[in-house]
Amino acid sequence: MDASARKTYNANFSTEKYNQLLEDLNKDLQNPIAFRIAETPVFLTDDFRDKLISASNDIINTIIQPDFKKLTERAIPEKWRVANENDHPHFIALDFGVCKDEAGNIEPKLIELQGFPSLYGFQDSLADNFKDTFNITDDWTVYFSGLDKASYIELLKKTIVGNYNPDEVVLMDVNAPQQKTAVDFHLTQKYIGTPVVSLSDLKQDGKKLFYRLNDEKKYIKRIYNRLIFDEIDNDPDIFNKVVDIRQPLDVEWITHPNWFYRVSKFTMPFLKGDYIPKTYFLHELKEIPADLEHYVLKPLFSFAGQGVIIDVTKNDIQNIKDPENWILQQKVYYEPVVQAPDAGVKVEIRLLYLWPNGDEKPTLAINLARLSRGKMIGVRYNQDFDWVGGTIAFMWREGER
Repeated sequence: MDASARKTYNANFSTEKYNQLLEDLNKDLQNPIAFRIAETPVFLTDDFRDKLISASNDIINTIIQPDFKKLTERAIPEKWRVANENDHPHFIALDFGVCKDEAGNIEPKLIELQGFPSLYGFQDSLADNFKDTFNITDDWTVYFSGLDKASYIELLKKTIVGNYNPDEVVLMDVNAPQQKTAVDFHLTQKYIGTPVVSLSDLKQDGKKLFYRLNDEKKYIKRIYNRLIFDEIDNDPDIFNKVVDIRQPLDVEWITHPNWFYRVSKFTMPFLKGDYIPKTYFLHELKEIPADLEHYVLKPLFSFAGQGVIIDVTKNDIQNIKDPENWILQQKVYYEPVVQAPDAGVKVEIRLLYLWPNGDEKPTLAINLARLSRGKMIGVRYNQDFDWVGGTIAFMWREGER
């Protein structure tokens, strides 16, 4: 992490400025942001930025290989398999912990990955607000691949809206206004014009879908999908109440729900590289590692850290009834590299890709960062702490310093 930028930021920090940041972020929202915003962004050194890019390139090369769909066919639960899958995910997110290697060098280590959208709208706004409130100079950027704010929004629009009119594309989630990510929905609509709807708002006319706007039928050409099936898994009658979105429909998915499973923890055992922890499908594990204390046990089909066993024992492994649905992954030890006023704080950085139709490969676009003092990254593990929560990483553009 950039020590000089950290020293300057901390010297200029005040609770009043932080409260102003929160006030500005919540302006014009129906409800306050439902997750904690950290008191600080992250400032990356050029070296660490380049390590992140190198690590992510290796992972992307695996995802874009011709046989990737064949490798990951088993990843999709049959009851959640959706028809009319396309050839590639439109969004890819790679989560890296900031760690220290044996020689004491700071390095990224892959935690997880997902073929699903993240806070593409909110992170852009968060960066603007941090810059304005804390006077972060324009030498610092949150974008990759030579993008700036205008070209980033254009790429986002190209990915989600494509050649359609914005009102022919909907951002859809289970109960969109009540989601913790509702602020991102609001900003996405502001940036690219896509209306926000809930699953129950979708209506079917033959194989076509529509929603109503001021009593007018608006037919849907594309769904910008923010629905995760885990959220409706506890309701076996859900598709007797709403449109069964798994059936063949005359609609494009951005991104198709099957990619949520293909690009996921399921992908980890196929990845190799200096920044990839050793990962095994549990049912393919030939012998339990002697250093089991350095591994974590994860269910394949869960999200937000649910079901993870951190302190694994042999009994834990032997008691798993469906080992084909679990992975054993080498633990990643976060280094508290962000200096808060009282102590170091751990960091996770998510690299966010956009892959519009027609592009040969995805573009690394923007990032998301999370700060933690708890045992794991995430809200439930960081209650009652400060200098934790969602944030963003600033860096110098490649070749400009």
